[in-house]
Amino acid sequence: MLHAIVSDVHANLEALEAVLVDVQRRGAADMVCLGDFVGYGASPNECVSRLRLGVEAAVLGNHDEAALRPDHIQYFNPDAARAARWTAAALTPEHRAYLDALPFSVAWRGARLVHASPLEPEAWNYVFRPDEAVRAMAACAEPLCLVGHSHVPGTFEVRGSRARYTRTPRVAGRRDRRYLIVVPSVGQPRDGDPRAGYLLWDDQAWTFEQVRLPYDMEGAIRRIVAAGLPPYLGERLRWGE
Repeated sequence: MLHAIVSDVHANLEALEAVLVDVQRRGAADMVCLGDFVGYGASPNECVSRLRLGVEAAVLGNHDEAALRPDHIQYFNPDAARAARWTAAALTPEHRAYLDALPFSVAWRGARLVHASPLEPEAWNYVFRPDEAVRAMAACAEPLCLVGHSHVPGTFEVRGSRARYTRTPRVAGRRDRRYLIVVPSVGQPRDGDPRAGYLLWDDQAWTFEQVRLPYDMEGAIRRIVAAGLPPYLGERLRWGE
């Protein structure tokens, strides 16, 4: 069975639409979201509306939290903070309520879903290095943990106190190993590849595929500029950074 894992949409409707079309084309049985529905982009309500009825499970991201509770933007850079304040004002009461009800972490189909790390998920720690993956998986009861947050996709295979890392787009896993997988960002990649991304998990073959897709990037940039958000938030989409 194929499962679609999306993360870090960041209110980029054009990227999300490309992903949703591909998810349907691939025949995924279901879809989940690892948070950051909003932030940076100019289509927060449209993205929440598209996803909330289409996902089987979802968790809260730090930009979702910042849009709900402005005191959480103190560690954001000025452009991100400005976007968070804009998003807070733009969200409808219905969509605010949906985001506010999301958990930080949830077990789903034998996997753990969390935006940042299963170790203190509300602290928004990043997982970049093998030693960080080992510590994170020590706090995870499930053999598979799916995270977003860093926008740099990759797979950590964890065995005891050691972890092996790869950014290979397709990984054939083993059921006697444990995995922490950083899912590609839908709406704001930061790995040098500007295309939209998501993860396909085949729970029978036990494979994990990073899917990357072109989308109407210029349309997303025009929305950001038209909304009065910092132009840099649009420009960086071209760089994948």
